Amino acid sequence: MEVRRRSKQSTTLENRLAEEAVRLRKEAQGGPPGERERLIRRARQAETAAHLSEWLKPRRLQPLR
Repeated sequence: MEVRRRSKQSTTLENRLAEEAVRLRKEAQGGPPGERERLIRRARQAETAAHLSEWLKPRRLQPLR
């Protein structure tokens, strides 16, 4: 059986997705129209994924009053 290699991430998924979106938007500036649209679409997808990940993250349970 193969041993699965794991590594700890230094930043959260939300932060990595947000950084990727910023990088893609910068890369899209000044590019040809088709490539620009593709990069902007990927940036929007990364932003949406970051929001969904944050939304799905479990909240701490509040004690009953």
